[in-house]
Amino acid sequence: MATKTSRASKTPGYKCAECGWTTVKWVGRCGECQAWGTVEETGAAVARTTAATTVLEPARPIAEVDATTAAFLPTGVDELDRVLGGGVVPGAVILLAGEPGVGKSTLLLDVAAKFARTGQSVLYVTGEESAAQVKLRAERIDALADTLYLSAETDLGQALGQVEKVEPKLLVVDSVQTLSSADVEGSSGGVSQVREVAASIIAAAKRRNMTTLLVGHVTKDGSIAGPRLLEHLVDVVCQFEGERHSRLRLLRAVKNRYGPTDDVGCFDLNEDGIEGLADPSGLFVTRTKDPVSGTCITVTMEGRRPLLAEVQSLLAESPNSQPRRATSGLDSSRVAMLLAVLQQRAGCLLHKDDSYVATVGGVKLSEPATDLAVALAVASAKAKKPLPQRLIAFGEVGLAGEVRPVPGINQRIQEAHRLGFTHAVVPASHNGPGPVPAGFSVREVGHLAEALTLLIS
Repeated sequence: MATKTSRASKTPGYKCAECGWTTVKWVGRCGECQAWGTVEETGAAVARTTAATTVLEPARPIAEVDATTAAFLPTGVDELDRVLGGGVVPGAVILLAGEPGVGKSTLLLDVAAKFARTGQSVLYVTGEESAAQVKLRAERIDALADTLYLSAETDLGQALGQVEKVEPKLLVVDSVQTLSSADVEGSSGGVSQVREVAASIIAAAKRRNMTTLLVGHVTKDGSIAGPRLLEHLVDVVCQFEGERHSRLRLLRAVKNRYGPTDDVGCFDLNEDGIEGLADPSGLFVTRTKDPVSGTCITVTMEGRRPLLAEVQSLLAESPNSQPRRATSGLDSSRVAMLLAVLQQRAGCLLHKDDSYVATVGGVKLSEPATDLAVALAVASAKAKKPLPQRLIAFGEVGLAGEVRPVPGINQRIQEAHRLGFTHAVVPASHNGPGPVPAGFSVREVGHLAEALTLLIS
């Protein structure tokens, strides 16, 4: 029998009236919710040490642990499986966060239906909509299945009771901020409530070896609402991103205990539901018969995934002493820097022109590897001479005009060749571009002026 040892001491206790955070001394600002003036004295707080208890399951050598119970299970949504590393793991808890209206509920309802069609039982707990509203969406996106169970609950106890009754292999909770526990003070969505709801659901998932998908709200600055502890408790944290005026949605894994965090899944959100895009590059490239000046195709890396994107530029003589610099889908500060480099290092006079630089399809390009394509598009617009068709360009441009190497040169070339491009302008590197596909021409440049002489002279 293990010997129990305990030690207790009474000290003044203080508690936050907003979130329930406790501390042994008074502070002016809550250490959890960061609210000012909410910490009040509650009397004596008892500090104890945890006593040792009888071991129920002895520790085993790691080589004897059965890892087959943690094998990946495909969800039926290839793009989601790609981000997760191959599928969902039994007992794993996945947090999916995103802005309102981005398509989180639509994606998880589609995942739940496809997983249920494999014969597994799935429970979808919704706290934001009624069961009838979810049923209407399921009919619209063809997400009906015999083993998909639906429950509209906002009480944590009732939701866990539904889990006991249905015994699902996959649980979807939409959302973790709408559930509340009667045993904890505060309203749903509060820090203490979110902590209790998440801890209870995670405990049930681990005990039942049940995969769980949690929907999480985000704050104005884009971070996940609730305590930071929530992200530490779950196994996987995914961010679902997208512009309201664009159909493209991107899924990224911010944290993943079972796979990589450098991959991205692409989805198309339309009136018929949400579909995975195995080849989304066509959304960001304009197909025209006649070449147009001021356009250049580049290859950007979203995680480990190469995507083709088109940069367009338009120059017009400015009637003002200070020309306008407008950008869309690009970092305005970096575009302004490239305009200065073009003028000072490559002799491209732009100080009297209004410049408009944008991407196609609403894609956002923040990678430095797109610098060369932006510079070539602007230079092409200035010279009113289109770049060669079936040409791509990528590389980082420095303030001295040098073109610096970027990661994944060969991977970008292979993707461009797969989509029918035949020429590439890339940074010069000591290792070279690697193996080049047959019929594909690669020209290495070390300076921006060299690229302009090659393409626009």
